[in-house]
Amino acid sequence: MRKRKGGKERGQNAGKQQGNQPAQQGENQVEAPKPAPVEEGPPPTDDKAAQQAIKPEKIVPVTEEKGKRVERAPDIEDVRRRPRPQGANVVREFGDRVILQFNNQTFVESSDAPRMHRGARNVYYEDLSGDRTREIVERDNGVRIVTIRNRYGDVIQRSRIAPDGREYVLSYVDERNYDYDADWRDPGDDLPPMRLTIPQEEYILDSEEVEDPDDYYTFLERPPVERVQRLYSIDEVKRSARVRDIARRIDLDTLNFEFGSASISDTEVQKLEGVANAMDKLLKKNPAESFLIEGHTDAVGTPEANLALSDRRAEAVAEALTNAFGIPPENLTTQGYGEEYLKVNTSGPNRENRRVAIRRITPLVAPVASAQ
Repeated sequence: MRKRKGGKERGQNAGKQQGNQPAQQGENQVEAPKPAPVEEGPPPTDDKAAQQAIKPEKIVPVTEEKGKRVERAPDIEDVRRRPRPQGANVVREFGDRVILQFNNQTFVESSDAPRMHRGARNVYYEDLSGDRTREIVERDNGVRIVTIRNRYGDVIQRSRIAPDGREYVLSYVDERNYDYDADWRDPGDDLPPMRLTIPQEEYILDSEEVEDPDDYYTFLERPPVERVQRLYSIDEVKRSARVRDIARRIDLDTLNFEFGSASISDTEVQKLEGVANAMDKLLKKNPAESFLIEGHTDAVGTPEANLALSDRRAEAVAEALTNAFGIPPENLTTQGYGEEYLKVNTSGPNRENRRVAIRRITPLVAPVASAQ
C-alpha cells in the first residue's frame, strides 16, 4: 500500500476545521465547553479492545416482545410523513428525499425500504410498546431481517435471523442512552476533541493509491482509532461527524460521477470489485458487519440540492454492491453529506469532491459478540 498524498482532509471532525460542522453553534450562541482531551494511548488493537469501556449487557432477542400486527406500512416508512422531534423543520423535499434543519444542522433523510424490500417474499409490520415499530422482511432463502424503530424512524435494533433461528445483531442501542426528549442531539458532544495519533494513510485510504486489492480487506478489518464509549444507533452515527471519525475511512476516488449525476455505469461498477470482495470476506467471518456509505458532492449548486444528490450517490453505490457483488442490503447503510466535507477546497466543479466513502462501523453500532 503506497502512502497517500498529503494536503487533504484527515477526518470530518479531525485534522482541520470544516465550515458546517454538525451541532454548529450560531453567531449569538455560546458554545458549551468540550470535555478535555484524554490521553488514551495507542489505538485499540482489535474490536474487543475498542469496546472495552462498554459494560456488557444482555441483548433481548429482536422478536421477544409480542407485537400487534398492523395492516399498512407505518408513517415512518415515508420520510415525508415521518414524525419528528420538536424543532426539526422540513426545509425542502426532493422526490423521496427530505431536507431537515435541526439544532443548526441541515441534513437529508431517506428511506432504506426500497433496498431492504427488493426481492422479499413478504414484508409486514407490528406495533410495539413505547411508540416503536417492528418491521419483518422475509426472503425466499428463509432469512428474516427484523428491524425495530422508535417513534421517529431511528433504527434501535436490527438483526438478521438465519433459517436455523440463529440471530445476528447488526445494530443495537440501549434505549436508556436514547433520551426521547433530546434524542437527536449530537452524541459526539459527550466526547473529548479527537486526537489522531496514527499516520494519515492508516486512517484514510484513497482507492487511487491502492495497488493490491487485498489492501481493502487489510484496511477495513482494522479496529477504530479510539475506544468506543457506548454503542450508538446507526442514525446517531450518520448524524455525528465526531462519532463517525472514530472509524477509519476509504475514499473511493477512482469511482467517477458525472456532474449533477448519481448514475454509475457498468465500467464504474467494476471499480467497486476490490472493496466488495473485502466486504464479502469480512461478512464470511462475521455476518453482522455494518458498513456506512457516505455520499459527497462538489460545491456547485444549492446546499440542499447537493445533500439530496449526495444521498442518491451513496444509495447508488449500495445498490451496485448488492446487485453486482451480492453484499446483503442490511449490512449497508447510506447517508449523503452534500458539499459539507470538501476534499478539495474549491467552490467550482471538482471530480475529487464528487465521491463516496466507506467506513466499517460495526464496533460503533453492535457488540463484538453479536451472535445470539
